[in-house]
Amino acid sequence: MSTFSLAVRDSNTMLRRNLLHARRYPSLTLNLLLTPVMLLLLFVYIFGDTMSAGIGGGADRSAYLAYLVPGILLLTIGGTTIGSAVSVATDMTEGIIARFRTMAIHRGSVLIGHVVGSVLQCVMSVVLVGAVAVAIGFRSTDATVLEWILAVGLLTLVSLALTWIAVGMGLSSPNAEAASNSAMPLMILPLLSSAFVPVDAMPGWFRPIAEYQPFTPAIETLRGLLLGTEIGHNGWLAVAWCVGLAVLGYVWSQSLFDRDPA
Repeated sequence: MSTFSLAVRDSNTMLRRNLLHARRYPSLTLNLLLTPVMLLLLFVYIFGDTMSAGIGGGADRSAYLAYLVPGILLLTIGGTTIGSAVSVATDMTEGIIARFRTMAIHRGSVLIGHVVGSVLQCVMSVVLVGAVAVAIGFRSTDATVLEWILAVGLLTLVSLALTWIAVGMGLSSPNAEAASNSAMPLMILPLLSSAFVPVDAMPGWFRPIAEYQPFTPAIETLRGLLLGTEIGHNGWLAVAWCVGLAVLGYVWSQSLFDRDPA
């Protein structure tokens, strides 16, 4: 069997293992999904009318719902990847990684299985949260088929980039609790972006925090694809952030995995 065939076979085995774990222990994923769903319902039904008027949408909360959903979808991805960090840290501390190293399997398959499994969970989480958004009135009638394809591609690319970062956080953490804490910025940063209010409406001292981070350009690009708003340079910035984070996370994770003898 060639090296490539071995890598594919072993990566597929590790992927099935991680998906099986996610199916057997769904509580972590459900808990992480609860936050974006609760924020969506809270901001739409409690603050929706006021926030809609604030962004120029009148007193109809549907305008704010349309504005809010892209940010909530990115928040969902950030929250779901926290589970990846916890899963990797658990594998490291329980000794299963050390056992895998003694077996005749492709070394890279362990991390690839975690990453692909996490990306699939992110996509499923986005679908579930998106279904809740549609159920309460979100519509994207102006988006073309190409724009929908680009939107799905962007969400997948963000999932891949954040997952590699989360894997590195899991590998560098001494236990699952520390991994969960270290990965919290992946959920906090969307709260500090343009997910809930436009950057122009923020205080001047706070705007750089919202502007110069990966979530804001990704949210604005997704918002433009789904709602027809102006994308501008945000599309290229979002792709650049995703590629940069994916490469950084991959190099970081691979170096930690190769170095750690545990």
